[in-house]
Amino acid sequence: MHHWQIITGEYPPQPGGVSDYTRLVARALVNAGDEVEVWAPEWDQCEEPEPNIRIHRLPGHFGPRALTILDRAIEGADHQRVLVQYVPHGFGLNAMNLPFCYWLYARRRLNITVMFHEVAFQRRTVQPIRHNLLGEITSLMAMLVVRSAQRVFVSSLAWEAMLRALGGGRKRIDWLPVPSNVPVVNDFSAIAAIKAKYGAGARLVGHFGTYGPKICAYLEAFLPQLLTAEGHSLILLGRGSVSFRGELVHRYPGLATKLHATEELSAEDLSRHLGACDLMIQPYPDGISARRTSAMAALAHGRAMLTTRGHLTESLWIESGAVATVPAENAAALVPLACRLLSNSSERERLGRSAAALYRDRFDVRHTINALRTTDAYCDSKLVQP
Repeated sequence: MHHWQIITGEYPPQPGGVSDYTRLVARALVNAGDEVEVWAPEWDQCEEPEPNIRIHRLPGHFGPRALTILDRAIEGADHQRVLVQYVPHGFGLNAMNLPFCYWLYARRRLNITVMFHEVAFQRRTVQPIRHNLLGEITSLMAMLVVRSAQRVFVSSLAWEAMLRALGGGRKRIDWLPVPSNVPVVNDFSAIAAIKAKYGAGARLVGHFGTYGPKICAYLEAFLPQLLTAEGHSLILLGRGSVSFRGELVHRYPGLATKLHATEELSAEDLSRHLGACDLMIQPYPDGISARRTSAMAALAHGRAMLTTRGHLTESLWIESGAVATVPAENAAALVPLACRLLSNSSERERLGRSAAALYRDRFDVRHTINALRTTDAYCDSKLVQP
């Protein structure tokens, strides 16, 4: 049995992918027989008790008071494991909380594991100076954090080269894909009712996400054409879906009867809606990668998925044959491929079976827990840089 101190920038009921992921990992560690304490920022909404998980709300957002409390918690924590869920904007100060990163670096002799969900803001010559300044500071933060850790995990293989360039060259850096945070609910009667409600006898296409500006612009580039070309319906799932549907229907009134959206759903209802979709379309401007929890949810539910490949796409997506892809820079190519898949039930079934198998073999949360709990086998004090 291990005793974990998990430090995270968000935890439910706070919304966010890292929030959901951290709870999933915490629960799975407890189910594996470990003790877990979670340290997260204060939040003004009531939270439901977590069986066998001690949740501590820190004052502020990882400022001096919070770090003092954390000091007392992990003081002399040689027998404990500190797990940091790292993303630069998760620790306050407008993604520039250098004091927190220095604090972590000063405790680098502890048994610290860091999961990098993101590393640093990109630095480019063609962007505003303030963005490059943010890139410099977040790179310094990542350098301190990676040098603090005895074990380093990354949610995307693309982060490994960045971290090695920032001082992680001598460390073991392992890829730890993010599992789905939507448990599969096999409620077949409810799934059939959802399909009948939104599909109206036609194929039901789905998209699951949080509808940020980049994704919304990407979706708008092909959704009107797809729904005009085909007699099928599409349902938008996830936080922000209703607002995005309203904007799209305002610009394209003809989509009103074909484009649907739900309010934010419970995990169980979200699972039922995913199960009702004949095809999931999950495009990403930088390409599908293992850090995309929305894609993981589609895989876990054995859905045929159409997505994009780009510079962050790992090779297994193409090698496995578990998803259909088009180049990320060619959103228009999604339409003809979607039409072909919607008219080919055998290919959709093959993709669905392959998706479920890929998730089970590579992404299920049990792989995450096995990797975390075997950390001792790889921790070597010689790897901790001064």
